[in-house]
Amino acid sequence: MTVPMPPLTLALTCRAVLFDMDGTLVDSTAVVEQVWGEFAVRYGLDLGEILRTSHGVQAGDTVKRFAPPGADVPALTAELGAMERVRTDGILPLPGAARLLAALPADAIALVTSADRVLADIRMGAAGLAMPATAVTAELVTRGKPDPEGYLQAAAALGVDPADAVVFEDAPAGIAAGVAAGIRTVAVGPNTGPLPAGMLHIADYSSIAVEVGVDDEGRRVISFRL
Repeated sequence: MTVPMPPLTLALTCRAVLFDMDGTLVDSTAVVEQVWGEFAVRYGLDLGEILRTSHGVQAGDTVKRFAPPGADVPALTAELGAMERVRTDGILPLPGAARLLAALPADAIALVTSADRVLADIRMGAAGLAMPATAVTAELVTRGKPDPEGYLQAAAALGVDPADAVVFEDAPAGIAAGVAAGIRTVAVGPNTGPLPAGMLHIADYSSIAVEVGVDDEGRRVISFRL
């Protein structure tokens, strides 16, 4: 499937595309705020501060940071995870996300998310988005974002050099992970925080166009217009 190329703004070429999930492909804001809000009320915490620092980070790392001394961090993390898995109301795809995923070769895309596989399947399904065959979820890495491990693992799984990939990310921790992996990173949405000079930034995928072709050596090339 090829999406027609409109008149242009900015061009970008690559051989593989790596996506974060929450806030990048899936808008799960309603559920996230609800679950972390209950956690904040239980322990008398500042919800705004939790949301500011937890975006794009594994839940266990956030619980460890904010839970009171002596709390059972693994048990609390498991409890919050169970809450998130049964709450799907309000989960939506970002504008243009389904069209973009359908336009890309299945073997050239990967999901790299701080959610575990069960939650990733639930949220992608609730948003009506196809789960990429290559997915690096929380349980597959030893260090979560902002560490680059997940993005480097995904690039290796797709058989591409990091310099030949592109990351789409919405959170400061994820953006830092993409940059640390040496992968060109496109910031998505309103919650990116301050961005490195020159980083591309899009609101969503509604105006993005993509073509898939081959170069002079017969290798696949994915071309974006943003």
